Amino acid sequence: MCIRDSYYTYQPSAVASRIYLYPTVVGCFFYEPGYSLHRNNFDSFLLMHIVSGRCVLNYEGCTTTASRDQFVLLDCYQPHGYEYPEASEVSWLHFDGPLARSYYELVTASHGNVLSPENPYPIVHAMTKILELFRNSAPIRESVVSGYITQILTELLNIRLETSSSLSRSQIVENSLAFINEHFSEPLSLESIAKNANLSPYYFTRLFTAETGFTPHQYLIATRINTAKFLLQTPDMPVKEIAFASGFNSESSFCSTFKKWEKTTPSEYRARIVAS
Repeated sequence: MCIRDSYYTYQPSAVASRIYLYPTVVGCFFYEPGYSLHRNNFDSFLLMHIVSGRCVLNYEGCTTTASRDQFVLLDCYQPHGYEYPEASEVSWLHFDGPLARSYYELVTASHGNVLSPENPYPIVHAMTKILELFRNSAPIRESVVSGYITQILTELLNIRLETSSSLSRSQIVENSLAFINEHFSEPLSLESIAKNANLSPYYFTRLFTAETGFTPHQYLIATRINTAKFLLQTPDMPVKEIAFASGFNSESSFCSTFKKWEKTTPSEYRARIVAS
């Protein structure tokens, strides 16, 4: 349990900065309903454990919610914000170190920034141990604290490895291609395609591009353009109708995109096809 609004800051030694994972701020807060925070950056990574209540996270253009016994992992070097719509108890750990970013990217690759381990106890236990060291004014052995943080991140990493191991990279991409081909005429965002693959948008984009040679957006547009080219072979189908049937949200957007990709307008393309 928290001692109300307790937090502790730490300045790592030169050795720890070079070789260890280390805490910069640790604490446990009771947040009143409506509390919010927004920052452009705060030089560290942040792990929050939602002990009770809810946290609404605003990060990388997305809004997600973390609830009781879930964890939030953030790269605070990037703009971020969160708020608590109800009374909430949260323990948290700002940390950094030479391997911090690598751990962060691996952990969030499959599940984004909100994590739900089946057994949160090992993570909670390690976070509590770190907090107690500071609360009790105990001597800080940096190798020991680094071990706790490594344990926490390894537990979070294991969630990713266990859940993603059932599908190969190629299977994930094949499923995503099928998803795009089935839903291309609907409003599709990178976030929705990545969510279908159970991956973060960042990792999904890297994986998809490596496997196909296209970014997800490029493949989606190519699919829509190819559909439009097929429909343009139907002489009586209006261009506006073709635009919407192909997944574009307006005739003007369709025409400008088509010309950019095909170096000709839809009407010119249709005239050439009909003439041939």
